[in-house]
Amino acid sequence: MEKRVVITGLGVISPVGIGKDEFWNALLNGKNGIGPITHFDATEYAARIAGEVKNFDPGDFGIDKKEARHMDPSTQYAVAATKLALDDSKMNLDEEDRDRIGTIIGTGIGGMETLHNLYKGLFSKGPSRVNPFVVPKMIGNMAAGQVSIVFGLLGHCASVVTACATGTNSIGDAYRMIQRGELDAAVAGGTEAAVSPGALAGFAAMKALSTRNDDPEHASRPFDKDRDGFVMGEGSGVVVLEELEHAVKRGAHIYCEIGGYGSNADAYHITAPAPDGIQQSKCMQLAIQDAGLKPEDVDYINAHGTSTHLNDLNESEAIARVFGDHATTLLISSTKSMTGHLLGAGGAVEAIACAMTIETSKVHPTINLVESEDELKEIGLNYVPGKSVEANVDVAISNSFGFGGHNATLLFKKYAE
Repeated sequence: MEKRVVITGLGVISPVGIGKDEFWNALLNGKNGIGPITHFDATEYAARIAGEVKNFDPGDFGIDKKEARHMDPSTQYAVAATKLALDDSKMNLDEEDRDRIGTIIGTGIGGMETLHNLYKGLFSKGPSRVNPFVVPKMIGNMAAGQVSIVFGLLGHCASVVTACATGTNSIGDAYRMIQRGELDAAVAGGTEAAVSPGALAGFAAMKALSTRNDDPEHASRPFDKDRDGFVMGEGSGVVVLEELEHAVKRGAHIYCEIGGYGSNADAYHITAPAPDGIQQSKCMQLAIQDAGLKPEDVDYINAHGTSTHLNDLNESEAIARVFGDHATTLLISSTKSMTGHLLGAGGAVEAIACAMTIETSKVHPTINLVESEDELKEIGLNYVPGKSVEANVDVAISNSFGFGGHNATLLFKKYAE
């Protein structure tokens, strides 16, 4: 018999706030986390804005200065978000069977800042001056590895890499392992710190980024006719997942239950989504079917909503196909309108937004949505523009669609005994 899986802890490091309360209050109030890039001099770049994490000090999360030097910022964010999630869950690890607690934390790009510094030093000073910690700082699995080391988690430990679907797939894979009885609990999510010269130049070369450099607060505008590309963001989202009986036995607070998970591929193009969102439709249907529910049972969708023409249109078409008449009444919003696109961390941070939506009966807005283009108007979806709304949300889904055609959907439902 499959186990039930619940979320008992939330940890987030984001451009709009650190910790679930600051993060959630910012979203409800439509706070924008986008601004001029400060991590490096971006004067010569076409896009000079991003959603950077502010006021982050690794020491605040028990990472001493020596340890911090051996971690890429993406790893620091993951360790910090995990600490926040474990503290929020009030799980006493000394009383747990650590062999039964897993770690699945992925990244879409990995240690970009470390990679940049590697080549900067290599070409200016030569190979003999390369830092011996450069490889373990840079490789994509090290966020999961460091989290398991720091917190002594001895169960299954892995790093998912599915571009912008990474955080969602990580939580989904952890859900499956607990559901099958392989783990009692897991920390799962995604992390990213790719606001760096190489990544910014690469995305800009693709003409994928917004260049609204003089107006960063209005640059990320999913579903709006005046959008001109997505805005890069950074941060980490980690959730604590537990088998239901395990959580109930220790008296844990339960935010929501994970009811379903869908994952498939477009098999179409390295960057563009497949036309008409056919596979994205099937991905959502897989999650709904996995939960044993019907489309009309879904109250809210946290959209992938990147602020690019193809993504916004295809996702909207996919939603309309899955939900039919219900598509015009269910609530939809894009967290990326405020945080920017956190790439491999995006799905995990948005899963936290879904958990808080169910917890608080409030749906955050899609800011900067003034008017949709004609194609989206014809579809007629409710993207919750401008201001948050109060709504009883029993079932929410979160979509993540990544380069390479990676699609992932998680379904969350209000916990009931």
